[in-house]
Amino acid sequence: MAIKKFDYTAISDDCVKCGKCKPVCTIFNINQDEATSPRGFIDLLGAYKRDELELDKTAKDIFESCFLCTNCVEVCPNDLPTDMIIEQVRSDIAQKYGIAWYKRLFFYLLRHRKTMDLLSKMGWMFQTCALKIDKAKQSALPRFSLPIVKKDRALPFADSTSFLNKYPANIKALNKKEEVDKKNKVAIFIGCMSNYTYTNTGDSLVKILKKLELDIMIPKKQLCCGAPAYFTGAFDTVDYLVKHNIEYFESWIDEVDAVIIPEATCSAMINKDWEHYLHDQPEWKERATKISSKIFLATKWLENNTDLRNMLANTGKKFDQLVTYHDPCHAKKMQGVWQEPRTLLKQNYVLTEMSDSNRCCGFGGVTMQTEKYDFAKAAGAPKAAMIRDTKAQIVSAECSACRMQITNSLHLANVDVQFKNPIELIAEALED
Repeated sequence: MAIKKFDYTAISDDCVKCGKCKPVCTIFNINQDEATSPRGFIDLLGAYKRDELELDKTAKDIFESCFLCTNCVEVCPNDLPTDMIIEQVRSDIAQKYGIAWYKRLFFYLLRHRKTMDLLSKMGWMFQTCALKIDKAKQSALPRFSLPIVKKDRALPFADSTSFLNKYPANIKALNKKEEVDKKNKVAIFIGCMSNYTYTNTGDSLVKILKKLELDIMIPKKQLCCGAPAYFTGAFDTVDYLVKHNIEYFESWIDEVDAVIIPEATCSAMINKDWEHYLHDQPEWKERATKISSKIFLATKWLENNTDLRNMLANTGKKFDQLVTYHDPCHAKKMQGVWQEPRTLLKQNYVLTEMSDSNRCCGFGGVTMQTEKYDFAKAAGAPKAAMIRDTKAQIVSAECSACRMQITNSLHLANVDVQFKNPIELIAEALED
């Protein structure tokens, strides 16, 4: 079956080859190869659209080496969506070459929450057989090497109960304040990693919302936002997850003021990438756009729509630990969120900036964390060095993908710094 190609030339014809993208490109900084610079990707995709480039194994390797960090989009004078067109060609790659069995298994689990719940529970029961767990750092070291997982790698581990199974669907505020224009009710979209591994992030968000005397809705039938599959090119899974979630969100979203997400990647996927994916499905795109108006990264909504900042200031608490903040690519560059978490944290913590908080940590998605793990390691090393040089005890970012990658980079660099989501730090400051 012939592959229906995206109109890559509409993008490639607008590239002026200025080269501003190259110095900020995560993969170009690793291998210094023009082919894997943003303008190289764009030029090659134009040639692919014109049938001047075959999608062979070399081209596959090139297009799978992009971290999708969007640094290039941020600096591009023509705002060219390099990340979006890379995501599009990865769908073509998946159609031509298929998807590795372990990725297909993972994407199957993302579609089937009950099966994922069962496997997570089993993983929690037996994981100590294979992992040495460090609860303080929320990471674990494999006791032996496997084909995909190397022994020296710090990994997340399953919690005993997922976030979605820990709470009722509705949590009423104890002393709800009635306001004419507001429902004073928010929904939580938790994200897969915070649901199964970094569950304290969700616990902390519930604590904060309770302190703010807001009604909380935890939609039980939410599925993965689709980001892992989207970044890999598994568009059949993306289609299933996006449309299931849109239909489900529509059934209750008018009941809440906002859907808040303590995860940069998930909120960016729902806010931005659902519309990118649905670019050729206008009815679904319109439905996604309507939903996105109520989707917020947690710190952004809390800072701009509640009295949380004053509540934190009024606690009078000042923590001794030095905190440095990493800007997730999907927070600052895609959603413009970077000041809000810092403003909230500064009420109780001393913040020190690393030399380049905007530099990608190197997570890069499922492929980057498996076949191309050496690239992820190379991208993570400079970030670990920056964090070390701040002398901070804690590094924070509102993203579990960054958490997984940075925790491993710190481990590999032997840097003793703990990672905490800003939501966790804020909840600690509010504790009685």
